[in-house]
Amino acid sequence: MPNVVVLKKELFTAIGKEFSNYFVFTCLADEEFEDLAFEYGIEIEFGSAKSMNLQRIGIEEGKAKEEFENLEAYKIEVAANRYDLLCLEGIADAFRCYLGLGTLNKVNVKVPEKPERILVKSETKDVREFVVGCILRNVTFDARTYNSFIDLQDKLHGNICRRRTLASMGTHDYDKITGPITYEAQAPKDIVFQALKQPKEMNADELFDVYR
Repeated sequence: MPNVVVLKKELFTAIGKEFSNYFVFTCLADEEFEDLAFEYGIEIEFGSAKSMNLQRIGIEEGKAKEEFENLEAYKIEVAANRYDLLCLEGIADAFRCYLGLGTLNKVNVKVPEKPERILVKSETKDVREFVVGCILRNVTFDARTYNSFIDLQDKLHGNICRRRTLASMGTHDYDKITGPITYEAQAPKDIVFQALKQPKEMNADELFDVYR
């Protein structure tokens, strides 16, 4: 089953509840939250961000990184079919509902009068024939939510996408895109971009060498 690592303070803040006066009695907070997790049907482990291998884009080296690595964290094991629990926000929403502190957020899906189009090239039939996309509006990220979103996308790739063998997904800033949007297949040497966490642009052959 997949594991989700979250910072304890951020999770409690998102849930909107202090467990046994968390800021004073850390051990009691762990016990109370462990009981809650058991009631809900998930397992948790305790540790530090470093021991849980929690990484975050945007953390500077030196003292800032050391302070982050020493923060208390939970590793939460969730059922493989609970894709809604693969990020801090989903876990917090679930616990808020369970505790009677709130309800699930509603998402409205609208078809605009002039929807964006994706032009599908014929050569994709031999690679991955189908593509689907959506536009999420009024989304603002800070460092924490951006990292949580990227981690969720990675979890979905490893879970429902079967390590990208069944499907893969990408997220882009719509404000920086101009149409037409095309879905096409190209030779690896012709696919050039700067991948996440990489310092420079590379083509697909070079990226495979890096990640291999």
